[in-house]
Amino acid sequence: MVALGLGRSTSLVGRAAELETCGDLLEAVRTGESRVLVLSGDPGVGKSALLDQLTGRATDCQVFRVVGVQSEMELVFAGLHQLCAPMLDRVDTLPDPQRDALRAAFGLCEGPTPKPFLIGLAVLGLLAETSAERPVLCVVDDFQWLDRASAQTLGFVARRLAAESVGLIFGARDITAELAGIPQLPVRPLPHEFASELLKSALTGSMDVRVRDQIVTETGGNPLAVLEWVRSTTPQRLAGGFGLLTVSALPSRIEESFGLQLTAMPVQTQRLLRLAAADPSGDAALVWRAATTMGIPFHAATPAVEAGLAEFGARVWFRHPLLRSAVYRSASVTDRHDIHVALAEATDAQLDPDRRAWHRAQAATAPDEDTAADLERSAARAQARGGPAAAAAFLERAGLLSADAGRRGARLLSAGQASLQAGNYDAALRLLANVEAGPLDPLQQATADLLHGQVAFASGMGSDAPPLLLRAAKRLQRFDIDQAREIYLAAWMAAFFAGSPVSGGGLPEVSKAVRDLLPRSDRPGKPELVLDALSSMVVAGPAAAAPAMRVAVELFTHAGNTTDEVLRWSWFAHPVAIALWDNDAWRAILVRYVESIRAAGVLDMMPIALSSLATVTAWSGDFAATTAMMAESDAICQATGAPAAALPPILLACFRGDRAVAELLARPVIDDAAATGNSCALIWAQWVMAVLYNGLGQYRQAVDVARSAVGPTGHYVLARWPLPEVVEAASRTGDTDLADEALLRLEESVRPGSTDAGLGLLARSRALRSDGEAAEVLYREAVDRLGRTCLRPELARAHLLYGEWLRRAGRRVDARAELRIAHEMLAAMDMGAFAERARRELLATGERVGQPDTEQANPLTAQEALIARLARDGRTNPEIGAQLFLSARTVEWHLHKVFAKLGIASRRELAAVLAGAD
Repeated sequence: MVALGLGRSTSLVGRAAELETCGDLLEAVRTGESRVLVLSGDPGVGKSALLDQLTGRATDCQVFRVVGVQSEMELVFAGLHQLCAPMLDRVDTLPDPQRDALRAAFGLCEGPTPKPFLIGLAVLGLLAETSAERPVLCVVDDFQWLDRASAQTLGFVARRLAAESVGLIFGARDITAELAGIPQLPVRPLPHEFASELLKSALTGSMDVRVRDQIVTETGGNPLAVLEWVRSTTPQRLAGGFGLLTVSALPSRIEESFGLQLTAMPVQTQRLLRLAAADPSGDAALVWRAATTMGIPFHAATPAVEAGLAEFGARVWFRHPLLRSAVYRSASVTDRHDIHVALAEATDAQLDPDRRAWHRAQAATAPDEDTAADLERSAARAQARGGPAAAAAFLERAGLLSADAGRRGARLLSAGQASLQAGNYDAALRLLANVEAGPLDPLQQATADLLHGQVAFASGMGSDAPPLLLRAAKRLQRFDIDQAREIYLAAWMAAFFAGSPVSGGGLPEVSKAVRDLLPRSDRPGKPELVLDALSSMVVAGPAAAAPAMRVAVELFTHAGNTTDEVLRWSWFAHPVAIALWDNDAWRAILVRYVESIRAAGVLDMMPIALSSLATVTAWSGDFAATTAMMAESDAICQATGAPAAALPPILLACFRGDRAVAELLARPVIDDAAATGNSCALIWAQWVMAVLYNGLGQYRQAVDVARSAVGPTGHYVLARWPLPEVVEAASRTGDTDLADEALLRLEESVRPGSTDAGLGLLARSRALRSDGEAAEVLYREAVDRLGRTCLRPELARAHLLYGEWLRRAGRRVDARAELRIAHEMLAAMDMGAFAERARRELLATGERVGQPDTEQANPLTAQEALIARLARDGRTNPEIGAQLFLSARTVEWHLHKVFAKLGIASRRELAAVLAGAD
C-alpha cells in the first residue's frame, strides 16, 4: 500500500442509463418539444451530479436553476422567484390577469389575492415566451425543500407543458403530491463495481482491496458517502483501514463527514459558515453585514474556499445542500441565537420584512409578543400573495411565541385555517390538537369545531364531517347567526354527500336544527332562504316545502346575482332544483356556477361542478358537450394532480349502451361508495347502470342494480332518479309489487314540482302499468310533456315504449311511426343499446332498417374537440389557454393538428365541420 490523496476530479460512473434519459430530454427540447422528468432518490445518491452534468451539456439552451432550501420553506414563492427573476422582463407580454397575479405573488404590486392557477398560467406563459427565443432548461434541485406555493405551481407547470421548447427536470427525495403523475427516473445507489470505480477515481494512489470493499459496502453504494468519506479522513488511515467508521444511516454518516471537515476549519471560519448556512438566500452582502456585527473578519472565508466547502463571491454557495444542513445543525443553541439576531439586524425591514421576521422568530428563546405580532403581519402578507402554507408557518410560530393564552389560541387556530386552505389537513389537525390542549373561550371552541368539520369534509366527504359541522353551527349561532347559517348549509351539504344514516349529523338532524334556529329574519337573505328550502324538504316533506323550494330555485335562475353570491350559495340551491324535477333550472344554476368559478379563478370545485353539469347535459342528449366538459375537467385534474372525475365517463358509457366499458368503470366506484358510505356516488352509479341494462333489455339486472337505490332509506334527493328505471324493469320481469311501489314513490316525488319532466316520466311509468285506452292516453301525455323539456333521451324512450306497446297491441302501422321516431332520435344521440331495441322492434313490424353506421365520425381527441369548439365560439388562443391551463403556443399547436385532421385551413371553417362531427 502507498500513501493516498484525494483526486482532483471525478466523473459520473455507473450512470449510463440515467445520462441517456437526461440526454433524450435535452434533445427533445432542442427540437421544439416539452419534456418533464423527476430524478428521485436518497440524499447523496447523485441527483445533483446528474443535474450538473445535464446543465453542462445544455450550452445551446437558456438554463434556469432553482435550489430548494429547508429554512426557506416558509417564505412564500421564494423558489418560484429564483426561477422567474431572470424572465420578469417579459412579464408585460402576459395577459393582464396573469401578469397581475404573478406580480402580486412576488410582492411587486398590491392587489387582490392572486389565484394559484393564474400564477401557474403566468409562469407557463413566461416559459413559452422565453423559449420562443431559444430552448429553455429549468432545473429544480432539492424539490422537497421548496416552499409549498412554489412546489404546487411548478407541479402545475410540469403537467401543462406541451408544445413549448422547455425542459423541466426536478431532483427530489420522494415523489410528493405536487409531483404525482410526472414521469420519474429513480436514481439508485451504485452497484458494487461502479462504487469501487468511483472510489478509485477519487484517490491518487492504490488502496487495500479489503478496505475498499469495506468502504463500498458500508456506504451502500451512495456516491456522496463514498466521496465524503475519502475527504473526511487521512490517506494513511484509509489505506490501513483504521479510518472506517461504524455503520450508521447514510444521511447521518454523510453529515458526520461534513462535520469532520468543518471542525478542521479555524473557529472564525466555522462561525462564518454557520452564519452563511442560516440564511439560504445566498445574499453575500447580507452575510457580510451580519458577519461584521458578529466580529467575523473578511479573511475567515479563505480556508473554507480553499477546502472547497463554500464559495464567497457575488453569492454564497455551499458545495452540497447536505453540507449546508450539517453546518447549520452543528451550531449550538446559543450560536443559533446570535446568528439569527445578527441576520435579523442586517436584513432591511422595508425591503425584506418577512425574512427579517423569520430570523427574529428563530432567535427568540422565550415568548415575545413583539416578534409574534411581526410574524402575524408576515402571515397577512403571505395570504395576500396567495401563500396559505407560508401564512400557516408564520402564524404557528407566532402562536408559540405568544405570552397570552388567548392570543396563542387565536393564532394557532388561524394557522390551522391557513393549513386547511393550503390542503395540508394533517397540519391543520395537529394545530387543532395544540389549540385544544389549552384553555379556549366559547367562540374559540366553536371555531375549533368548525375547523374540525371543514377538515373532515375537505379530506374525503366522510361521515365524520356532518356532526362536527352541526356542533360548530350550534355553538356559533350565539355569536353570529349569519355565520351559523353558512355552517348549517355546509353541514347539510356534508350530510347530503355522506348520505343516510349518519350518527348525530344526518340530514334529519341537521334539518331539524335549522328549523329550530331562531330568530328568523324579517327580510331573509339568500342563504337563509336556501337553508329554509333544504331543511323544510327533509323535515316537512317536498309537498309542504314546495313553495320554499321554488323560491330558492328562482333566486339563482335569474341574472341578478353577483359572482360572489353565485359562488357562495348557488351550489346549495341545485339539489332543490333536482328535488323539484326542474332540469332546466338545475342546468341554469350549474351553468352560472361554472361560469362564476371561471371568472373568479376559484377552481377547487370545478371538477365536481362540471361532473354535475355533465350529468344534466348528457341527460339532455348532448353527448358532444358532455365530452367537452369531461375534457375540461380532466385538464383541471391533470394540472392539479387531482384524480379525474369518475362519474361522467360511466354515464356516457351507460347512455351509449357500451356495457363492457360501463361495467369496468362502475364496479370500483360502486364498491368504493358502498365501503365509504358515499350514498350520492352509489345511487348515481346504480341509476346509470339501470339505464344501461334497460337499454340492453337486461331487465333482471336493471332491477337488481336499482332496487337498493330506491329502498326505504334511500337518498332524499337522488333516490328518485332510478324510480322510472325500476318501474320499467320490474314491469318487464313481472315483479308487479316492486313496480307499483316504485310508481307510488315516483308520484310522490314529482307532485311538488309538477314540472313537465317529472310528470312526463310519471305518465310514461304509469303507462307501463296500465292497459288499453288508459295506457295510450298516458303514453301520449308522456310524449307531449317530455317534448317540452330538454330530456331528449327520455322523450325518445317514451316513443320507443309507446311503439313497443302499439306493436304488441297489433297496431303495426301506428307502431312504425313511433318506433321510427324513436330509432332516429336514439341513433342520432348515439344511444346505441336503445337504438338497437328500436331497430329490432321496427323489423318486427315489417319495416326495413339497416345496421347503424359505426364508423368514427369525429377523428379528434377529447381535448382537441374542446379546443376546436372554443375556437369556433370565438375564443382567442390566450382565452382558450386560460380555460384549459395551456400556453397560447400549445393551443396553436393543437389547432394546427385539428385543422389537419378535419381537412380545413382556418377557424372560419370550424363551425360547418364541427356541426357534422358533433
